[in-house]
Order: sequence, then C-alpha cells, then structure tokens
Amino acid sequence: MTRVIIGEDCGNSPKNIFVQEMTVALAKGDVKAVLNSVTEDIRWSIVGDRVLQGTEQFVAALQAKKNEKVVELNIHHIATHGKAGAVDGTLKFENRSLAFCYVYEFSNAKGIAIKEITSYIIEIK
Repeated sequence: MTRVIIGEDCGNSPKNIFVQEMTVALAKGDVKAVLNSVTEDIRWSIVGDRVLQGTEQFVAALQAKKNEKVVELNIHHIATHGKAGAVDGTLKFENRSLAFCYVYEFSNAKGIAIKEITSYIIEIK
C-alpha cells in the first residue's frame, strides 16, 4: 500500500485537488482513474527519456511500471492557474527514491481533463 503525504496548501482549489488526485493515481498505477482524467490524444513528455502520444502508449507505460511499487508519495506543492498546473514532491520505492515535478496542461481553463504532461524526474542518492 502506498503511503500518501500531502502538503497543507495543496487542496485549496478544485483544480489543485484534480492535480493531486491525478498525481496519486499516477503513483499508484491506477490506470482507470488516470484514463478518466486525460484526453484521448494525451501527450506525456518525460524529459531526457521519451515522449508518449495517445492513450495506448500512455497506458502501456503505466502498465510497464506496475512491478515497481511506490512505497511513499510525498506531494510538497501544487499550483494551478488557467490551463496549467504543477506539482512537485518525492516518490519512494523499496530500493530508490525520486524527486519529481509534473507540469500538467489542461484541455480547457476549467481543468477537467489533462491533454499534456511534462515530467521532470531526478534520482535522489
């Protein structure tokens, strides 16, 4: 089971809560929840690694990571404005830890679906 720690200022708007829920779903590998939150033409750019286009590639990437369970997700900050949102924090696995920042672009200013994600991920030593 993944332990989730969320900063105090993260849930202060509906868009922040949406970003929080999406980040938790990504960490847990909850494909159904993630697919309910993205557009069919989702684009996921993992900086320095690869770019995934469309739900088929997106789901394949999530399923490939299912074997590596997140032990703890710590969300430090969430900020949203207009058609964008960002979250930073750490992911702890059994044998390693990562610092991350995800920048989400919503399909509209209401922030009900994500059309693009840019992920910055750094291994913590």
